[in-house]
Amino acid sequence: MILAKTKFLEESKPSWLYLLLLIFSGEAIFILPFVLPRVFRPTVLDVLGLDNVQLGLCFSVYGLVAMISYVFGGPLADKYSPRKLIAIALWMTALGGFLFAQYPTLWVLQMLYGWWGFTTIFLFWAPMIKATRIWGGRNSQGKAFGFLDGGRGLTGALFSLLGVVVFSIFLSESPDMADITDRKDAFTYVIYSASIIIILVGVLVWFFMKTGDSGEKVILERISWKDIKQVLKLPSVWLLMVIILCGYVGYKITDIISQYAEEVMLYNQVDAAKVGTLLQFLRPATGILFGLIADRLKITSLLVVSFILTLMGGLLFATGVIAPTTTLLFFMSVVVIAAGVYATRALYFGVMHVGKIPLALTGTAVGLISLIGYTPDVFAGPAYGMLLDAHPGEELGHQNVFWMLSAFAFVGGIAALIYHRKYGKQ
Repeated sequence: MILAKTKFLEESKPSWLYLLLLIFSGEAIFILPFVLPRVFRPTVLDVLGLDNVQLGLCFSVYGLVAMISYVFGGPLADKYSPRKLIAIALWMTALGGFLFAQYPTLWVLQMLYGWWGFTTIFLFWAPMIKATRIWGGRNSQGKAFGFLDGGRGLTGALFSLLGVVVFSIFLSESPDMADITDRKDAFTYVIYSASIIIILVGVLVWFFMKTGDSGEKVILERISWKDIKQVLKLPSVWLLMVIILCGYVGYKITDIISQYAEEVMLYNQVDAAKVGTLLQFLRPATGILFGLIADRLKITSLLVVSFILTLMGGLLFATGVIAPTTTLLFFMSVVVIAAGVYATRALYFGVMHVGKIPLALTGTAVGLISLIGYTPDVFAGPAYGMLLDAHPGEELGHQNVFWMLSAFAFVGGIAALIYHRKYGKQ
């Protein structure tokens, strides 16, 4: 028996300020481990003296710690209010930024990514998902998760733009002429700026992220093995494991788009970072658009469409039709693949309600789903790195990466179609 208060009060759900702070914190916490390496990937590799495989291994350490954190952090979200968990997670993550700015050796960097795996997942991930589901209520799940991911994308884009501006300001030479020391000094300012902002977001969450009555009433006094078995018996949970795994492989592809711009399209590092920033701006547009229409149409059918877009974009890159002379096609392909990837992210947790996953067990369900769904944190980085380093600086390596993406997008589309047929009429 679930010993929980599960009364859901639509009229007293958390305010828009609550969602806004959830959005800010939801992206701020991932800026140091993911956003900066995504936007400044060539710079990060140079100043840390890493190759693609070594950076991928850092992401793998993060993923391994995250796997454990998903399981134990999920039930934690079903017992405690998210405000304190999220604020503490932000502060602990920001502390790692000050170590990152010292440009540690590889093994210390791997330990740092392990630390971030703990701070961003154990204390943060499940509370964020559950809080969003509470805000969405019974009839606005698409809007809630679309606004969350779209808003996080906008926040990430603004941080990325700020990072590019700070990086450009503190370069003493033009981007094409700056040596590694100059770029290292400029990137240090980027890291410190991000760390301080993350701390400030944590302060805002601590003092102003009010849950309202409904958030406080969906809690568990304890969780039993019977509750876990109840979650594992749901077909929607197993389908979501596959859907999120395949969708997240697609999301990880955004880590190398700026590198593609430099190595295949022959952009300089600042222009390549601008392409990465463009991706960040496409994310909010996609998330908000799909979020607004998801509650008017069938959210499960839109999830299928998102995988189709990802597959189309992946095949455009994989087939090698994009070259330095096809600038327009390059940007069109970036838009298509970004729309598919970001729409998938915005929707896959939004289908939990139609999949009959109990609200009071959201944290536990998210932990179990994420245990499988986010394994790309372990294998995608090294896999992409090995494919790229097998053909360093060549288009062939990038093509192989996108063939891998296309295969996962196809499987994810099949799983999403099954989910739609089983639950789409709910």
